[in-house]
Amino acid sequence: MGSRGKGTLGIDSLPTESPRVKSITEYIPQDEQEAMNASGANMVTEFILLSISCSREIQVLLFILFLVSYILTLMGNGAIVCAVKLDHKLHTPMYLLLANFSFLEICYINTTVPNMLRNFLSETKTISFTACFLQFYFFFSLGINETFLLPLMAFDRYLAICRPLHYPTIMNNRLCTVLVVLCWVTAFLCYPVPIYFITQLPFCGPNTIDHFVCDPGPLLALSCVPAPGIELSCSLLSSIIIFITLFFILASYTLVLRAVFRVPSAAGRCKAFSPSCGVSLLCNTHGDVHQPKLWKSSWDTEDCNLDLLLSDPTYKPTHLQSPEQRHEGSLEKN
Repeated sequence: MGSRGKGTLGIDSLPTESPRVKSITEYIPQDEQEAMNASGANMVTEFILLSISCSREIQVLLFILFLVSYILTLMGNGAIVCAVKLDHKLHTPMYLLLANFSFLEICYINTTVPNMLRNFLSETKTISFTACFLQFYFFFSLGINETFLLPLMAFDRYLAICRPLHYPTIMNNRLCTVLVVLCWVTAFLCYPVPIYFITQLPFCGPNTIDHFVCDPGPLLALSCVPAPGIELSCSLLSSIIIFITLFFILASYTLVLRAVFRVPSAAGRCKAFSPSCGVSLLCNTHGDVHQPKLWKSSWDTEDCNLDLLLSDPTYKPTHLQSPEQRHEGSLEKN
């Protein structure tokens, strides 16, 4: 009995493991846990943007090329903004939307290109933790703003061509201003919550981003804890916004094209369609804009984003000015 009681006492005295929910840190390898415990979960205070890996001479050449393209982009879009601002004849919804779009392009490239130019000539190529997520926020918020402005521009052309008698009463400058402000506010409210959750992830190293911009794909790859829920929710949000706006653009311009082709004379069709800035412009712009919103990994976004950041904004002002000049010429003749 004594031995049995002793055995029972020994078994009862053993610590029993009560059911509990595992902490998220238990899924992290032991060596990474030790590094996190040594210097805190968010031990990364800055990131290294590798940009384009090439020799020093090639980087200087790229710096000059991108600087020239950057200046041309600012001058082209700035000229459109100033022309619309200074000429009272251009204070119409179509030109106000065009000027706002050009101003948005200026803001858009300034979120990434200056830092990219600095990294071409820098040896460290670093960006602070806070600056990285600020760049992330403004880059994607301004990109989403473009996807909101493009359907608005398409809707304006739809009213002007398909409902010309009702256009002055429906799309006046006041309504246009309200819609533009709504686009800006809504776009900047889309990403604070996702970015907040990403900043709460533990970044315990490495801190090297194989990209020239703080893109969500490479950032999430650096986290010590997998976050498929965050990535999936952000991808769904971006995809819904993109495809809804794309559908709205295509629907608007389908109706515009149908109305234009019903005009009997070729000269009348050309005159009706020239102020619309072209279907190809909006569809091409929307296709470029939606590329970084799909949260792809860095292997297939770097080249696309380079084209998006400089080539496309530089090309747009010249593409936009041609139909506007033709429209102004027709007004002067009339």
